[in-house]
Amino acid sequence: MFNIIKIAARNLRRYKRRTLLTSMLITLGVVAVVLFISVSGSFKAMMIGQVTDSMLGHLQIHRKGYVSSIDSLPLNRNLNPKQVAKVKELLDDNPNVEAYSPRIKLGAMFSNYTETTNIRLNAVKPELEMRTAPLLQDRIIQGDKEGLLKKGDILVPELIAKGMKVKVGDGIVLVATNKDGSVNGQAFTVRGILEGISGPGGRDGFIHLDDARTLLRMENKEISEIAVRLKDMDSLDQVFAQLKASLGGIRNKKDQPVFEVHTWEKLSPFSNIARMIDLMTLFIKIMLVAIVLVSIMNVMVMAVYERINEIGTIAAIGTSPGRILWLFLTEGLLLGVFGTLIGILVSLLCIWAMNLVKISFDFGRQQGLILEPSIQMGDLLMIAGIVIGIAVIGSLQPAWKASKMDPIDALRHV
Repeated sequence: MFNIIKIAARNLRRYKRRTLLTSMLITLGVVAVVLFISVSGSFKAMMIGQVTDSMLGHLQIHRKGYVSSIDSLPLNRNLNPKQVAKVKELLDDNPNVEAYSPRIKLGAMFSNYTETTNIRLNAVKPELEMRTAPLLQDRIIQGDKEGLLKKGDILVPELIAKGMKVKVGDGIVLVATNKDGSVNGQAFTVRGILEGISGPGGRDGFIHLDDARTLLRMENKEISEIAVRLKDMDSLDQVFAQLKASLGGIRNKKDQPVFEVHTWEKLSPFSNIARMIDLMTLFIKIMLVAIVLVSIMNVMVMAVYERINEIGTIAAIGTSPGRILWLFLTEGLLLGVFGTLIGILVSLLCIWAMNLVKISFDFGRQQGLILEPSIQMGDLLMIAGIVIGIAVIGSLQPAWKASKMDPIDALRHV
């Protein structure tokens, strides 16, 4: 086998220009794919981080049927204290969970004493919410960010603040209806103004959890949802499956499931953009396969055509068809390996350079976001495996043709 590799390498050196051009084409394909995966992956991870770390969390747990009717923010589908305790017990025992935050979601009338509009509110415990959604504080564009908020404070979305002409320090009134139909009002002080971002929760205000219970006259410590943050995003599917299995078995007296668990992908429209990025990545990989396949097949077909007499000679002196087949397959393999190694090296240098330059961009109201391209070793190995595998496959037909040549006919070829 070692002799076949030496002969194949020597044959490639004999046709330096063709070998170089083919390797360069493979290299360009590898560089294009690696850079696209690294940049698009960085953008995707950054946007997912913006969505999960400033609003949603990685997972959310609700009472069954809550999400399907979330537009009306139904208070009659809140989790009761016993159900909340069960969820907390499971989350505390899960080593992959970093933090979780109980929330009450409600609709209310927002008044600045002269005008009134409606508002969606998230009632939270500040210390738990900051651990679960650590980027929420960064969304405060006016006001004190320290500690997020206190009892009696409200964080107002920018759109409502502009429309109602309220600013930090102003007093406002919230009027809400509880699940029994009674109405109650409560005064608040504007602690800060939240920037508006796309997606659910982008126009929500925030108040303290205790204030929501007072406003809604809740006798029990009910919760609308529990947002969960994981230590590692890669464990999302695992934790989702664990929680779904644990909570899915809990049923009420009517033998109906009590809980539902959703990942951020089911709760945010940005998941469609993430899937589009994945689809584009797939198409880029397909293009890489096409480039390598056409390049290798072209060079190997030409190699067979130009070396017909040579093939006839080595066949006539007793070289077996199998050995001839392996010789041409090895040439294709070496071309793939050489082009892939150079492509990966160039790609890593480009990624290092982009991180050194620190490319920044704006995404809506998010300004100065730094792109940090990176590539996983698994992705590099996958790309290398695809390229080398396709290089061998592309060499198969020409190699098969060479191995099946009749020595006499090959020697007669001019």
